[in-house]
Amino acid sequence: MKKRANKVLEEEERLCCCEYVNRLGERSHVGACCCDCEDLDDACDRFMKREPQKPESLSHVTAVFTDRIRVPWLWGGARKVELSIIPPLILLPVLLHVAALHFLLGVVVLTALPGLVLWYYYFTHRKKGQTLFFLSLALFSLAYMYYLFITEVLPNGDIGLAQLAVVTGGVTLTLVALVHSKRGPGVVRPDQESVHSTVTYYSPLAGRDPAVNGGRQDVTMTAANRAGSSEHVAAELQEGGRRNWCPVCRVVRPPRAGHCRICGVCVLRLDHHCVWINSCVGQTNHRSFLLTLVFFLLTSLYAISLVLQSVCPDQLLFTALLYCPGVYDQYSAALCFTCAWYSSIVTCGLLHLLMVQVINVSHNVTEREARMALRDKTARSSYWGLVVDTGVYSRGFRCNWAEFMTMGGKVDPPSPVPADLDALLGVGKQETCESE
Repeated sequence: MKKRANKVLEEEERLCCCEYVNRLGERSHVGACCCDCEDLDDACDRFMKREPQKPESLSHVTAVFTDRIRVPWLWGGARKVELSIIPPLILLPVLLHVAALHFLLGVVVLTALPGLVLWYYYFTHRKKGQTLFFLSLALFSLAYMYYLFITEVLPNGDIGLAQLAVVTGGVTLTLVALVHSKRGPGVVRPDQESVHSTVTYYSPLAGRDPAVNGGRQDVTMTAANRAGSSEHVAAELQEGGRRNWCPVCRVVRPPRAGHCRICGVCVLRLDHHCVWINSCVGQTNHRSFLLTLVFFLLTSLYAISLVLQSVCPDQLLFTALLYCPGVYDQYSAALCFTCAWYSSIVTCGLLHLLMVQVINVSHNVTEREARMALRDKTARSSYWGLVVDTGVYSRGFRCNWAEFMTMGGKVDPPSPVPADLDALLGVGKQETCESE
């Protein structure tokens, strides 16, 4: 009887395809998206009465609105739709088609679009929050450019099957490298042998997103937590000049690891948090990230050259992007020309990123270390800060690249407890690399 009662209880608690658990932990239905809108009603009532809004009213309305946008799903109830992925799907095709109407419209749109993206980047970067806007923009741009290449450029007959296969292969390799770079940067884990207990908190912790797990946070307590509070331990470590202890993740970071305030984790050999892949670039995915940039740039440059040869056959390749008479006489050619310009702007931005990455790898320095060294004035910089050499880990060009190419398989052991901090921070002798 007891097993049967538990089975009935599980069936009652199981969510159907249109049900979900909202941000308050209550069971709700997608059909009730317009019900019980007290926050919205109060905001509208204050607006009609010309009364000042409450400081938290707009954030509450936004939180309720984003939580109720759901799509039915067969397993686990209705899934939440991330609203940040929608604007690129609408704005990019609309703006590109508007830019293809006239030359002046193209100048305005292709100038305003990068400015809008940069503004949104600094807006989200200041709030230290995750967003899928840039990943959605990158994936949709790649897919939409390929779609226009197939539907607008290929039917003209100037593109052969071999050229189409090269572009298709480049797009495929770019997506494969992107998926591989999304598998994880290499997160610092606590030593499981030193774990004492797992305590569940129902209040948000510092540096964590309170919306995760419905406000519930699972924190692993180590031997250092048994000795006293984490704040006290962190204060002692800072007083002793030992900065490798992370009070948020409660781990001792290995050398060159860093804490990402956007992802909320410590990453091995943290380079930077990349908004274009919505993930950190660290020890295990740095090579895949570099390959993604290389594949995309090669594919983009080759596709741009094919498009320009198709819409501007009488012009030289290097001048067709700046001067292509009569291209706006036909809307299809104008759209391809506009997309070539848009792809060129994106390519220039990613080419700069790739150049910075190659220079940093050549000097065995991460982007995070370069910024910290420039801030503390402990590094040698040249070429307007493009080349930064800290002189700490560099062992020569060949050895630096050999270390970079082999570091993906070297996963550091779990982080020890703070009692072993003195042994961890002891600087050992670096391996020497024989010069040729």
